Amino acid sequence: MSEWKEYILEDVIEKFIDYRGKTPRKTSFGIPLMTAKIIKGGRLLEPTEYIAKEDYFDWMTRGFPEINDVLLTTEAPLGEVALVKDKNVALGQRIITLQTRKDLCDSVFLKYYLQSFEGQATLQSRASGSTVEGIKSAELKKIEISLPPLTEQKNIALILFNLDNKIDLLHRQNATLEKMAETLFRQWFVEEAKEDWETMPLSQMANFLNGLACQKFPPKNEIDKLPVLKIKELSSGITENSDWASTDIKPEYFVRNGDVIFAWSASLMVKIWDGQDCILNQHLFKVTSKDYPKWFYYLWCKHHLAEFISIAASHATTMGHIKRGDLDEALVLIPNEEDLSAMTQKVDPIIEKVITNQTQILTLTALRDTLLPKLMSGEVRVEK
Repeated sequence: MSEWKEYILEDVIEKFIDYRGKTPRKTSFGIPLMTAKIIKGGRLLEPTEYIAKEDYFDWMTRGFPEINDVLLTTEAPLGEVALVKDKNVALGQRIITLQTRKDLCDSVFLKYYLQSFEGQATLQSRASGSTVEGIKSAELKKIEISLPPLTEQKNIALILFNLDNKIDLLHRQNATLEKMAETLFRQWFVEEAKEDWETMPLSQMANFLNGLACQKFPPKNEIDKLPVLKIKELSSGITENSDWASTDIKPEYFVRNGDVIFAWSASLMVKIWDGQDCILNQHLFKVTSKDYPKWFYYLWCKHHLAEFISIAASHATTMGHIKRGDLDEALVLIPNEEDLSAMTQKVDPIIEKVITNQTQILTLTALRDTLLPKLMSGEVRVEK
């Protein structure tokens, strides 16, 4: 650690780039817009919004982001970070880009520092705001940071970046596998469905177990407890802010990697759970079946999801939801035993590969999260 030096952030940043003002018109294609909702968990997700190319150069008057610049959300939420992947990107409000001085600070190292517990704590310590917590540029520039020699920064960054690359590759592979499974499903049950196949209500084909009011089952000690899976965790994962519940409950309410979870209230979604063991909360169904394979009830739930979302929106008051009666009215085509067996041979390996990849992602993420604070503090050193 004796070779590590103390700086303030503005000493190692060549340029701070942000945008203030009204966002230009949105388009369906063009220049990707970097917004807080696509910067999650150290990753830059696929963009969902764009601006017109003709507006780009007039808008980005403060400068243009470069590949591997650090993207930082300064508010709502504060402290999400990612790296710029493409040269031409536009910055949404509450996003700032940090271009490092190449002779002092490696940008990938800086991204991981800001992602670490120490970096997050430093950001929080300089945050302000009564209703929405955020950090002002002047405060951001004064953040203190310890840096090892540049070569060691690059080596540390490479270790963590390679782990994240493997994680990202598995996420992309799973997205492709999901599309493959959905394509086969659409071919069999929409385009080429057989007239002699029977129909059955979705609610009869699978069991939809509603979760517990987990606040009624608080942990009894620090050992026999698990985090609570709510709608927020279903989309964003278990975090340090998640609630906990006792494990002294019926075993069917435990959720494990690979279980099919259906959020029937608020943000309706169907997902193969990809996180740690947890407890099923109310407003979520755990979907199982003793008669049909996982791929079958999972893809049928996804098939009806758009319809369920429409139903929830039509009678939403404070929080849209569906009822069990809607599951009764959603019909499923049941192939004969021979056809179902042939389908299962094609789709079951795809779904199992998704679950296997999810397990690998959990393992690699845990390894990265274990290494991150040790590398950032100098507890674990790498060769210069």
